[in-house]
Amino acid sequence: MLPSTSVSSPLQGNGALNSRDAARHTAGAKRYKYLRRLFRFRQMDFEFAAWQMLYLFTSPQRVYRNFHYRKQTKDQWARDDPAFLVLLSVWLCVSTVGFGFVLDMGFFKMIKLLLWVVFIDCVGVGLLISTLMWFISNKYLVKRQSRDYDVEWGYAFDVHLNAFYPLLVILHFIQLFFINHVILTDTFIGYLVGNTFWLIAIGYYIYITFLGYSALPFLKNTVILLYPFAPLVLLYGLSLALGWNFTHTLCSFYKYRVK
Repeated sequence: MLPSTSVSSPLQGNGALNSRDAARHTAGAKRYKYLRRLFRFRQMDFEFAAWQMLYLFTSPQRVYRNFHYRKQTKDQWARDDPAFLVLLSVWLCVSTVGFGFVLDMGFFKMIKLLLWVVFIDCVGVGLLISTLMWFISNKYLVKRQSRDYDVEWGYAFDVHLNAFYPLLVILHFIQLFFINHVILTDTFIGYLVGNTFWLIAIGYYIYITFLGYSALPFLKNTVILLYPFAPLVLLYGLSLALGWNFTHTLCSFYKYRVK
């Protein structure tokens, strides 16, 4: 179970951190602590991270309740334990190797695909989206502009990782069992099944992103983060009408990358 009880926070009576706690909770200190723990596997709580991954499919609100708990106890919204990132990296590697097998790639092509997916699709695109959402939320969604009401960049990155995980499992794992015998058969059933996987996966990403920012009590109008559902559904219907197979396009793009 994810923890839901609260304990006393390191705040003084006036709501401000004392000097020692303030130094410990600067952005640089948090980043240093996170990176320092990145290769100390014994200090990571992998069981808790695995529970979070399960809840992202079944009850994502529970995951963000734990972020509230962390804010109360450690005065930060972002994760301080890189266990989730490590497990996500393992999932990414395994699923990409599986994709390489399904597409009948050789060993070196599979390694090239893995490096591209990890460093471009996950890290590069993740940093870009996180930075963009961090800027938008702080610029336009904060109820009252103040240093006390600020979306941490680390939290924006965590929200992206939370939303990315279900998308990864759906498109890079579950879909693999249908690619060769159903999705790539160049029939209506093929692109119906394939594009429905994409609809569900991107829908998960949008919804979990919305939950992440709506969980912050100092943000307003977060419902606008659900607006991409409209063009998503429209694009889904248009793709079925035109016979555009998203998965076929992805597979062709992957093969082009590793040439």
